[in-house]
Amino acid sequence: MRLLIVAVAATLFAACASIGRPDGGPRDMDPPVFVRSVPAPSALNVNRNKIEIYFNENVQLDDVTNKVVVSPAQQVQPIITANGRKVTVELRDTLLPNTTYTIDFADAIADLNEKNILDGFAIDFATGDSIDSLRISGMVLAASNLEPAIGMLVGAYSNPADSAIETLKMERITKTNQYGQFTLRNLKPGAYRVFAVNDLNRDFHWDRSEDIAFLDSLVVPYSDIVVEVDTLKTADGRDSLATIQAVRYMPNNILLTWFNEEYKPQYLADNNRPERNRIYFRLGAPTDTLPTFRVANGPQAGRDLRELARLEASPTLDTLNFWLTDSLLVHQDSLLIQANYQKLDSLENLVWTTDTLRMFMRPAKPKKQEKVDAEPDSVPKPIEFYKLTLPSSPSQDLHKPIVIKSDVPVASIDTAAIKMQMLVDTIWTDVAPPKLRPNPPYSSKSIVMDYDWPEGEKYRLTVDSAAIYSIYGLYNKPIKMEFTTKKSTDYGTIIFNITGLDSIPAVAQLLGSNDEPIAAVPVVDSRATFNYLPAGTYYARLFLDANGNGKYDTGNLHAGLQPEEVYYYPKKVALKQAFTVRQSWDIYETALDLQKPYEIKKNKPKLRPDTFGQDDEEELEEEDPYSDPFLSGRDPNPFRSNH
Repeated sequence: MRLLIVAVAATLFAACASIGRPDGGPRDMDPPVFVRSVPAPSALNVNRNKIEIYFNENVQLDDVTNKVVVSPAQQVQPIITANGRKVTVELRDTLLPNTTYTIDFADAIADLNEKNILDGFAIDFATGDSIDSLRISGMVLAASNLEPAIGMLVGAYSNPADSAIETLKMERITKTNQYGQFTLRNLKPGAYRVFAVNDLNRDFHWDRSEDIAFLDSLVVPYSDIVVEVDTLKTADGRDSLATIQAVRYMPNNILLTWFNEEYKPQYLADNNRPERNRIYFRLGAPTDTLPTFRVANGPQAGRDLRELARLEASPTLDTLNFWLTDSLLVHQDSLLIQANYQKLDSLENLVWTTDTLRMFMRPAKPKKQEKVDAEPDSVPKPIEFYKLTLPSSPSQDLHKPIVIKSDVPVASIDTAAIKMQMLVDTIWTDVAPPKLRPNPPYSSKSIVMDYDWPEGEKYRLTVDSAAIYSIYGLYNKPIKMEFTTKKSTDYGTIIFNITGLDSIPAVAQLLGSNDEPIAAVPVVDSRATFNYLPAGTYYARLFLDANGNGKYDTGNLHAGLQPEEVYYYPKKVALKQAFTVRQSWDIYETALDLQKPYEIKKNKPKLRPDTFGQDDEEELEEEDPYSDPFLSGRDPNPFRSNH
């Protein structure tokens, strides 16, 4: 009761003291302002491990463990706290002599009330009598999809050895911000190798399974004096132009594109017997040499497993399913398999090794005998048919085959038992049956039927009983499916006329709103044509197919091989039914970091919701809100020198 009375009293007091709604003034939109620090910025001969930084208002910190970077790298994580207007950094490593230290806060500092972020704030000091001051700036993007790399470690080595990135800690480090931008600060004069690493284990160098980006050449930082024109406010509020001199640190347009080598050590990663009639093996990496497996016990001891089973394998031969066809093996509860396969040794050479694998199955429980009135022999057993999955759609795409899928490998198909009819003037008329497409090696669980479809016609496909047999002797039920082929007016076409390729092979990909490929075609005579498209909104990218294998290839640091170059068409493409859309696409017209349409970017910056309304949000979909030309003066094609 007291709480209620106090609350009411407080409300009445507030009502008497303030008639109408008080005006709180304009919303604070400014980030905190640096006031001073101890030691001061660029201080020399510093011998204290505690750094105190003061701002003009109360501040808070966000995710300091991941965002704040101290250079040179620290063995022990520093303690970083905020209290009122002060941020304190306590370095727990012993300070190195004659060394310049940088504490880079990225976007970890914001004011306490409005959460206005102070982006790119850093402070430095030196333990000797001079301070290193050069800088290298740039941006890190994902090589395969040009996404800005957020929070990626960027570092430099003065040691030019190829092994430095794998064995030594980076000498100067920073992290990318939410735009993928970075600045390596307080560098000594000299030449550097620059890398970006997704440093998962925080050891400040690269392990082969981690993402990496590298430059092909050494970087030599320098600075010069430039004249800038700034606008100042006079005491009476008028604008006044002032010419000032400023230091410009170069290079400031470094572009790094990260990739993963997709390095997978070769070994036998997994093996099991999920069903009595199937044995499963998985290798650690793709291979072009199949392992050998032999039965090591029981009546079939010594025999190759491929003689007693049907092999189903992935195209890269790293996933293997052996469908057992030998009844003795199927019913053998305890099965030993001798596996002879390749694996990497300590020197990363492929060597053959042999293991004995145990494949045990629990014996099946005997079924309880059911009581029946009739004699057992007089009750016919139901026929067990071969399970097939048919297409479910009543319409057939003009450019696609009919695909029937099965749960186990197919043993045989009687093509004479497959019939096709077309409805002509209300009468089903026999037409040529579809052609069966040969299955790729070690793949026999799909039946693919190709046909040159006329548009807008009704068809009936009939497969007689026992036309298709599985490896276990089961056959299909009679199949009858009716469908109608689509019309050409159900589709649209998108054609890109592409310039800038310089006769380099390329593959264009059509993308959906999730940035995933819907279709891919080779670029022929500077043109990419996508047919049979439903109406909708599409996006596009292409990659330069340097080795001409038709697929995107990643890079390799040891070989000095960069990933294949990727470019985006910078706009969305709206397509209507029965329309053909033609677009001109100069892959170098737009700077690389500005090419990817905002709508399909996944790493979007954290914009304050109070700074724009609904109309502004819709406008952002047309204009990238972070298309700030950070890489000032950059070549729209940073790869042009490679061509």
